[in-house]
Amino acid sequence: MSAKKEKTWLTRTKRPIVIAGPCSAESENQVMETAKRLKTTGKVDIYRAGIWKPRTRPNSFEGVGVVGLPWVKRVKEEVGFPVTVEVAKASHVEQALSFGIDILWIGARTTVNPFAVQEIADALRGVDIPVLVKNPINPDVALWIGGIERLEKAGIKEVGAIHRGFSNHGEKYYRNRPQWHIALEFKNKRPDIPLINDPSHICGRRDILQDVGQKAMDLDFDGLMIESHIDPDNAWSDAKQQITPETLGQMITEMALRQDFEDVLPMQGELDYLRSEINHLDDELINILGNRMAVARKIGSYKKDNNMTIYQPKRWKNIMDKGSKLAETNQLSDDFIKALFEAIHIESINQQEKIFKNK
Repeated sequence: MSAKKEKTWLTRTKRPIVIAGPCSAESENQVMETAKRLKTTGKVDIYRAGIWKPRTRPNSFEGVGVVGLPWVKRVKEEVGFPVTVEVAKASHVEQALSFGIDILWIGARTTVNPFAVQEIADALRGVDIPVLVKNPINPDVALWIGGIERLEKAGIKEVGAIHRGFSNHGEKYYRNRPQWHIALEFKNKRPDIPLINDPSHICGRRDILQDVGQKAMDLDFDGLMIESHIDPDNAWSDAKQQITPETLGQMITEMALRQDFEDVLPMQGELDYLRSEINHLDDELINILGNRMAVARKIGSYKKDNNMTIYQPKRWKNIMDKGSKLAETNQLSDDFIKALFEAIHIESINQQEKIFKNK
């Protein structure tokens, strides 16, 4: 089924839209077997496979390249899935189109570069194909929306967005911190754009995939993009975050799908939406505070090793002065910021005292 004939994948007629397949196409057998087993689950709508893999280090596996496109084409022809691959430059677009790929997506490392997105948009002028845009690696909603606008200006009529989390130095729980409030901000600014959640790249591990996917459904995302492999532990890339087709099917089956507030007073619906945003901002605050305390403990160890006192008056004054300035900038009361920083300071001292006593 081609994207030109079947466009319901970007509509709300079916929720969630599930996009699944291996992080990387490794062999024709692996691509086909994964597709067949995903088809058997009855839960997957679109098949994905990484052909070109932009990696951080040059010696990492960077995908099989164009040799894998015929394998993906076989999935489309023999298994019946619409198929999608990631593209990062104009030549990728041309090669993907030549093999009848139905849907393209632009990865986070490409979205961050407006020149690269524009090159892809230019290569797509006059082409009728849906394109999904992942959020940039840094938390920049304007950059994310800008990538979508470049495609729209090039004449792409069907554009979707993928929320895959944001890089954050020192993050220990997620691979990429979800920062749900940023996805909600995108959703608020572009409610006309379908929003897909990518739990695989947010989590970086299997054990929390379902929790993140469920949270996305609770926030009324349109669908999920999940990496699935017939032998996840031996995958050539991102092995820890991939799951078998059968596990994926069970995961989708167990998900609770919340209903829209169609029969509730508009004000109540808006209130519930804002409360959801508050809840997830609170989650982010707690994660940030946890990271801050981890640094405070390291400082405590340094002070202990160097025979320094825990309380440093000059440092404390600098923190409070900076907090007062930030309070004014962010329309917060000075009293509130002082109380907040005092509470954080007390907890930091308590954390460091434990290190002084136990080390």
